[in-house]
Amino acid sequence: MSIPPPPGNQQPQDPYGPPPANWPQGAQGYGPWGHHGPAGRPYGAPVSVNALAVAALALGVLCFLPAAGLVLGLIALRQIRRNGQSGRGLAIAGAVLSSVGIVLWAVTLSTGVLSDAWEGFKDGVQGNESLSLRKGDCFDAPGGLEGDTYDVDPVSCEGRHDGEVFAIVTLPGGAFPGDAEITDIADERCYELQDQYAMDSWAMPADVDVYYLMPSRDSWRYGDRTITCVFGNTEAKAKLTGSLRGDPTTLDTDQVVFLSAANAVDAALYEEPEDTPEDDLAGHRAWATQVHDVLGEQIEALRGRSWPSAARQPVADLVKDMEDAREQWSKASAAGDPDTYYTHYDKAYGYVDGPATVTARKALGLATTQPTPGETEGGDSEAEV
Repeated sequence: MSIPPPPGNQQPQDPYGPPPANWPQGAQGYGPWGHHGPAGRPYGAPVSVNALAVAALALGVLCFLPAAGLVLGLIALRQIRRNGQSGRGLAIAGAVLSSVGIVLWAVTLSTGVLSDAWEGFKDGVQGNESLSLRKGDCFDAPGGLEGDTYDVDPVSCEGRHDGEVFAIVTLPGGAFPGDAEITDIADERCYELQDQYAMDSWAMPADVDVYYLMPSRDSWRYGDRTITCVFGNTEAKAKLTGSLRGDPTTLDTDQVVFLSAANAVDAALYEEPEDTPEDDLAGHRAWATQVHDVLGEQIEALRGRSWPSAARQPVADLVKDMEDAREQWSKASAAGDPDTYYTHYDKAYGYVDGPATVTARKALGLATTQPTPGETEGGDSEAEV
């Protein structure tokens, strides 16, 4: 329904109402923009769309030359503000889409390079399971335990396998320290930790040695900071059978106490100075004092244990031998010349792993065959991940 205009010659009502009382004399208009639009363009005049805004939107939508789309969008916004053209929304949309396009191009290019590097690393370096090996795991190594190892296959420890992990050493971050330094750390830490996993060195097969998987320069870049300490067979293509684990998870308390004492004494004996007493008598005397003190501590540990009836006398006999050896080490620590030192040194070593040790071991259900000297010394067997 339409309502006819009122009769008479009336002027159309201004939609913005009467001008304010303080409106300047002779002003042309009023309201949000006055009666003229921006840049003095009368309302109702045709409005042109900025061509650059259209072009910016097109480039933004198509993701084609996004940098050009962003530049055109910014120029279009400047022209629209100056000339009063329409297309501000188009220019903004084009600039935003072009900015997103620039980011996508950058991500695509960077991830493409990283993807190639990652794939190459996986194929040649990190594409292995060694980074996920844990203490107690057994595995097969298709490439063996010597040289570079790119892949290992976890298997059950009950069957035949190439290696058994007995310790994990985590290195600090920072720059790659170099192969030589990592090897030195592996030598020290792995041989140090083997007795915690396989406490009874007498039970270790003669053909088993310590190996380790080390980070390479390439794997270091991708966060590899792990030295994996491994038992492996020294014979070519020979494998281990069954687990070598012998720690508190597999031994009873009496066995653990006995082996802890034996290993502490062995560790002290292992610290013997490299120079001969003729060249370093003071060093040997200090070492003899150290062995004397360790023997005293372990004698007290064995005496303080309530042993099973079958092991009570064998352990007591062993303690007596340890006391006699301790007396000889005390005399060696006070020797005034190399010959006197050697006299007490030889007597002290005569008690090490003697008949009393074998008897006590048998009573506690431990291995009774003493390793041949040098069998458990180990080499420097390493493999780079």
